[in-house]
Amino acid sequence: MLLGDVHSLKQKRSVVRPVVAELRRRFEVSVAEAGHLELHRRALIGVAVVAADAEHVRDVMAACERLVAGRPELELLSARHRLVGPEDD
Repeated sequence: MLLGDVHSLKQKRSVVRPVVAELRRRFEVSVAEAGHLELHRRALIGVAVVAADAEHVRDVMAACERLVAGRPELELLSARHRLVGPEDD
């Protein structure tokens, strides 16, 4: 994600933390800031969902992506989805 008018890591945290908290609260997913920790205007958020049904996982991940993309203070640069099943190591 590209953050708007952010000039310090403290300001970055004040933008990213509410997004992470809302994702956790609304969708009951595991989520964390997972990259670009030292950069002021970029953030990488990782989201994990566990469910018995792959379609449910896809729906939740798409909803999480829409929530982040809909935030006016953020620009979603890219999103990747990876589905891991029981046969994967």
